[in-house]
Amino acid sequence: MSDLIETGVEVGVLTIRMNRPDKKNAITQAMYRTMADAITGAGHDDAIAAVLICGAPGTFTAGNDIKDFMAVAMSGTPPRDAYDFLIAIATSQKPLVAAVDGIAIGIGTTILMHCDLAYASPASIFRTPFLDLGVTPEAGSSLIAPKIMGNQRAFALLALGDTFDAEAARQAGLVYAVVEDAEAAALDAARRLAKKPPEALRIARDLLRGDQAEIVKRIDREIGHFTERLSSKEAKAAFMAFMSR
Repeated sequence: MSDLIETGVEVGVLTIRMNRPDKKNAITQAMYRTMADAITGAGHDDAIAAVLICGAPGTFTAGNDIKDFMAVAMSGTPPRDAYDFLIAIATSQKPLVAAVDGIAIGIGTTILMHCDLAYASPASIFRTPFLDLGVTPEAGSSLIAPKIMGNQRAFALLALGDTFDAEAARQAGLVYAVVEDAEAAALDAARRLAKKPPEALRIARDLLRGDQAEIVKRIDREIGHFTERLSSKEAKAAFMAFMSR
């Protein structure tokens, strides 16, 4: 998967880049596996102090690859690689910094709720069309979103499916700042974190993030609903309609 997910370490920063621009960085199970392993591995590597997640210019990610998820739906089994990725970002031992440029759909939005810092370009847009596809919120978003943006904004994002522009995302707490070059700003922040005393950084981050057990428990609850919905008539009809566009 080295061609679809690029990774590299420089100056203490692990960069994970989604590199499938021809498909708008739609994420397959194999891509989830590569990213999950990279984030988990970073937690055990003293040479890595921070993780930067980014996409191709103009596209962060269009979310799940629908064809790939159709295959999961037909199998009736939970999307294990996607689940492992969600657990990896929820329990990451190293700070996560994201750079968003362009579309951030579905997981492209909910992943930001686990990032310690996220930067977006003015052209970025955020949307979670879960209900439109007959499925339900994921990545612990049903727990985290109301806490960071309030119940009504969270409902508008996760249930109504409203699109948030970059400034609305900043006001909602999905991103820290809106800047012209989101990747440059995110990389600068990651490098600054890499210069901090590592043990002090770990303790400060643990204090700020709190107990992650509640989030993992919510992810487990959400994945149960999500898996059940994947095989529902509503979801299959929505996926088929999407694929026939």
